[in-house]
Order: sequence, then structure tokens, then C-alpha cells
Amino acid sequence: MNTVLDDENPDFVIYLGDVITANNILIANASLYWDQAISPTKSRGIPWASVFGNHDDALFEWPMEWFSAPGIPRLICPEANSTHSEACSFRGTHRLELMKHEIDHNALSFSKNGPKELWPSVSNYVLQVSSSDGPKSPVVYLYFLDSGGGSYPEVISTAQADWFRHKSDQINPDLRVPELIFWHIPSRAYKKVAPRFGIHRPCVGLINKEGVAAQKAELGIMKLLTKRPSVKAIFVGHNHGLDWCCPNEKLWLCFARHTGYGGYGDWARGARILEITQKPFSVKSWIRMEDNVVHSRVVLSP
Repeated sequence: MNTVLDDENPDFVIYLGDVITANNILIANASLYWDQAISPTKSRGIPWASVFGNHDDALFEWPMEWFSAPGIPRLICPEANSTHSEACSFRGTHRLELMKHEIDHNALSFSKNGPKELWPSVSNYVLQVSSSDGPKSPVVYLYFLDSGGGSYPEVISTAQADWFRHKSDQINPDLRVPELIFWHIPSRAYKKVAPRFGIHRPCVGLINKEGVAAQKAELGIMKLLTKRPSVKAIFVGHNHGLDWCCPNEKLWLCFARHTGYGGYGDWARGARILEITQKPFSVKSWIRMEDNVVHSRVVLSP
């Protein structure tokens, strides 16, 4: 992350979920680890926004080796005034707690809790990228959706789809302003366009090492997005062994690149970069690797 930020010097960073692997964290409050994960961006004074993945508030998974002959190792409970069962339950830190901590302690964070009526999904919000000519002139809208996992099912609900429809009609009724969409777990549409036996045009990417691990159901969000010409691309994470972009009808479906050193897989680390140009409007993308190599350049909206 540090090397990519130094090489690209971005104006904004988006964390696409699984910022932490809570099911491997041995304390009740995982906010400290969240702070460590976003520290490369924060220390450089770069603003950011985040969405949640399936591991960020997952329950702790007891390792089987703890139950070997030596027994369970001694642990120090984080809260001295709590009962043993409360302090050492490893209940995980809920999405609401993680988001509140990020917002309350970071002036550079543009993340939001989202409407309460959409809970338990949390990171549902929209950001306006404004023109240099004036803050009232939008160049593009960035929509963030919580695709679940961890504390609740891996799905974008009907309520979230309805929220997107109402919100987008409210702020962009004439479809004049382009829109980009970000969530963590790929929709089932990704399985339909996924390349086989390598990556070939019109798809662009470098690694295609696993099948798409899609959401558990499709409840309307993709139907809305594919019918909305202002939507140019969707960006997801989740699959560490995929980094491709493929067209789907009139929009692009893209994976990011596994950036951190947590989670599964030993593929080389990198990050997906987006370049948005105002006049004429365009969205270009590429992947910057940790060793400074750049690949998979693609124009997502000419």
C-alpha cells in the first residue's frame, strides 16, 4: 500500500472491504487494527472512503490447534472491568462500531453510516466529485453499497436497491452526470462475464486464478444498474485471485487487486487505479503493482 501510494500520489483512496480479517483477531474491539490498515493513507494526508466486506465484522474462529495437548494458550482480556465471558468472547466489532470509530477519529474519512432503515447493512452512501469550476457542478457520483457478509448474509437487499433508485433519481434525474459503483462481493453478473482459460479481449486483466465467489442472491440492483446509462462501471474486491475488467451490456464489471498481506493467496500485491477526466469526461483504469509495474490499462468510459 505504501509503495503504490507513493508511486501514484492519488487524490482519493477507496477501501473496498475486508480491511481487516476479524475472524482471526483475538480481541473484542478491532478498531485498532482498522486504524493500522488505513494508516498509510491517513499518514499521507489523502482523503478516503470505505465499504465493508465479509471479514470486517466476522465472528472469531477458534483455531483447532488451541485444543491440542498443551491446551488453550493464556490470553489477556482487553477490558479489566468486564466479566471473563464478556471480555474474552471475541464477539467481533460490528460494522456500526467500526464505521463510527472511523468517522469520529478521522477528519479525512468521507465514509458514512448510511440510512438507518437499511441496517444491518451500513456503508450505503453517495459522494459527489465536484468540478474545479465550482462545488455545485458534479463531475461524477460515487455510490457505495454494503454487500453483506460477516454478521449477515452476503447480498445487496431489495431495500438497498430501492434506496439507490430513489437516491439516483433525486440527485441525477436526467442521467446527465456519470456514476461509478463500489461494493465488496461481486454480483452474479460477474459469473456470467467471467473469462475462461485466460483473459482475452474485450476483458482486460492479468490474473484469473479462481472462480467468482458471488453474492448469495440477486435482488434487483443489477437490473437497475444495467438499465441506467449513466452508470459506467462497478468495482468489487473479495476474490484475491482475480483482477480483470469485463464489459456487461453497457457497463464494465471490474475487480480491484488484492492490496494487503492478510487473507488467502500469495499473488503479487497491487491496486486498481482510476483516472477521471472532466472535459471531455472519461474514466481510465490500470493496475499498479507493488514493484511499480503497471498493467491492464483500459478505458471504461470514453
